Amino acid sequence: MSPTIRAFEPDDAAALARIYFESVHSGTVDHYDAAQRRAWADNVPETGAWRDRLQSQTTFVADIGARSVGFMTPDAGGHIDLAFVAPDVIGRGIAKALYDRIETEALRLGLKRLDTAASHLARPFFERQGWGVVREQSVMRRSVSLTNFVMEKHLI
Repeated sequence: MSPTIRAFEPDDAAALARIYFESVHSGTVDHYDAAQRRAWADNVPETGAWRDRLQSQTTFVADIGARSVGFMTPDAGGHIDLAFVAPDVIGRGIAKALYDRIETEALRLGLKRLDTAASHLARPFFERQGWGVVREQSVMRRSVSLTNFVMEKHLI
């Protein structure tokens, strides 16, 4: 079943917080150790704070039936801040459907490029969409170093 892509609604916050947490703790286990995963997301984000964060940016949500299974958050300048898919549906086209919506919207807005800081897990997905790595970087979260990749795609 293909996902439906739609705009974020405030009632989505709890489900998307759970997707974020489960993606970090289950989806990235092959790339980040337990200490790194705890530093990245030590708990499921509090629903009110998560709602505020997602409402402060453009957030697209992917649903299969009545279940939310992923989300991405592009900003007006073309930066994708968050890109997460529930671990049990990875590989079923959820991220691709979300990304296609973002790229279509970016082109409609006349953006010349998109960028993100991709995890080890997300990097191959973005590369398959034609993105390139600008540089590898280490970021500190709760005094723990995490490696990610600054990536970009030129649209025009």
